[in-house]
Amino acid sequence: MASEYQGKRKKRLVDYKIFLPAILIIIAISIPFAFYEDESTALLNGIFAMIVDMFSWGYIWYAVILVGAGIWLSFSKYGNVVLGEPGEKPRFTLFEYASILVAMGLGSTIMRTGMTEWAEVAVSPPFGVEVGSPEALLWGNAYGMFMWSVQVFAIFVMAAPAMGYILHVRKRPVMRISEALRVLFGDKFTDGIGGKILDIIFLISILAGAAVTLGLGTPIVTYNLSELFNIEITFGLTLMVTIIWVFFFTMSAYLGIERGIKRLSTLNMYLAGAFAIFVLLIGPGIFILNFFTDTVGFLFSHYMDMSFHTNSLNIGGENRIESNTIFWFAYSATWAMLHSVFAAKVSRGRTIREMIITYMLAPLAVSWIATAVLGGLGVHRYVTGQVDALAIVQEDAMALIPEILTTLPLPTIVLVAFIVIAMIFMITTLDSTTYTIASYAGTENMSKVEPSKHLRLIVAAIITLLALVLLRIGGLAPLEVLSGIMGIPIIVLQFLTIYAAKKMMDEDQAWLHNVRDKNPRNNRSKYRY
Repeated sequence: MASEYQGKRKKRLVDYKIFLPAILIIIAISIPFAFYEDESTALLNGIFAMIVDMFSWGYIWYAVILVGAGIWLSFSKYGNVVLGEPGEKPRFTLFEYASILVAMGLGSTIMRTGMTEWAEVAVSPPFGVEVGSPEALLWGNAYGMFMWSVQVFAIFVMAAPAMGYILHVRKRPVMRISEALRVLFGDKFTDGIGGKILDIIFLISILAGAAVTLGLGTPIVTYNLSELFNIEITFGLTLMVTIIWVFFFTMSAYLGIERGIKRLSTLNMYLAGAFAIFVLLIGPGIFILNFFTDTVGFLFSHYMDMSFHTNSLNIGGENRIESNTIFWFAYSATWAMLHSVFAAKVSRGRTIREMIITYMLAPLAVSWIATAVLGGLGVHRYVTGQVDALAIVQEDAMALIPEILTTLPLPTIVLVAFIVIAMIFMITTLDSTTYTIASYAGTENMSKVEPSKHLRLIVAAIITLLALVLLRIGGLAPLEVLSGIMGIPIIVLQFLTIYAAKKMMDEDQAWLHNVRDKNPRNNRSKYRY
């Protein structure tokens, strides 16, 4: 009987009660959107615009409150709580850990915003600043850095303490939102239909977001391939890029964190650093460093202006910062639970303080360096008249990237390096996403093992098929807007998980019983699965 039970259990890789409904709902939503793309996009944009108009203030305060909660949780007695056994050492070195979080937190999006955001703000600057003026350029590059500020990373990480605590301290077998909230809602809700609904909402938002990321991430590569080989951007080219991505992120997810995700993440940090130095050496390095210094000073001087800007008095009319900040926070909320679940999974042996502060600061530092180099290069090419960046960005923002890169010496090498780094960034984001979804929906005990390799392959296939179908027939645009709208229930769940983390640690008096021994000799050997 025992062996028969084990055989049945092995066949049941996934919790179908939450996985199948999520897939079916995604399909049911996506197909009508795809066939009526213009109408559905207009409808969803109208709904989203109404939400933004009513709650723009709410999104701004939401991000600020999460930063405050992160600082408080990190430097209070709860910050010393270890996610694991009290004497357990971290699974990864600090560099490996930070690299994994950077790869998950930024992805290839940083390469797009680094090269284009300064120009998009410069053509629509705030507070009545003259379009294309030196001040508008400073606003643009400073805002490119602000987009990757502590607010965004607080949104990404603040559900992680609860998720990490149930997994590594309370040793719960499943790593789900419903399980993290058991301490608030009780067993009946968590094990019943209420818990299933919460988990289905999570999976819908993440599957939709992953498909959108795969679909919309391809232009970062296809535009540069088009420039490199002088070919047109077609669905065939997009399909080829997607297949290559899928192969590598599937293999990385299949290999797991140690042999796949960790190695790719650390490799990408080295490659990105080498590329930044290469651009400084062959490009306008002195200008980039000077402009970076000016930008940082400008950002610090105007950080509060950007953080609390709703333009209620319509000073200078609607502008890029006003509209994009709210969308950025709302879209980040959609991804919040995914980032938190993944951060919780890889943080065994870390304290809550280490997890929160590393996630807030490591991606921020990398994003600011990327924005300094890529944005500084673009601004230099604009002010010297080599690239009419503001005109190009109004026509097609993605076309600006190869226009700027090809002004450098050795343009072929530059384009190839940019493409490789962008692809690795995307691979590390999607393999982390695939790994997390498999962890969430699987039936294995996540406190002891990694998710099933076969389930990771199934998840990768589902994400790919959904993205390709929507790319082919149209439908990514409305799904992207829907992802932003779905951030609203996620916001509520985030605040609940913060309270749940505090309540669980209070019940267990974790700040007394689950902290590191001050004598390092008592620590255990490094944890491995």
